[in-house]
Amino acid sequence: MGPITPQNILRHELIGLSVRVAEATDPSIKGIRGTVVDETKNMLKILASERTLMIPKEIATFRFNLASGVQVDVDGERLVAQPESRLKTRVRRW
Repeated sequence: MGPITPQNILRHELIGLSVRVAEATDPSIKGIRGTVVDETKNMLKILASERTLMIPKEIATFRFNLASGVQVDVDGERLVAQPESRLKTRVRRW
């Protein structure tokens, strides 16, 4: 499928990416950083400081660090879907 870019990140696998919770309606999760180790329809499981944390997608904005060094902010509401379904859907430009 090619490398992950800011334009196609919603159609790629997120597991393995470095991530930080940039914004959240719950202040206790804002600033959490780590690596995505699993993904469900409504949650991202992030390995942070030897702990695995479940972060709800719909209440957060995530800042992903891509292999190219680019940082991309993604509204978690755009990620709410089963990962395998999200990979197949067409994404409108944002």
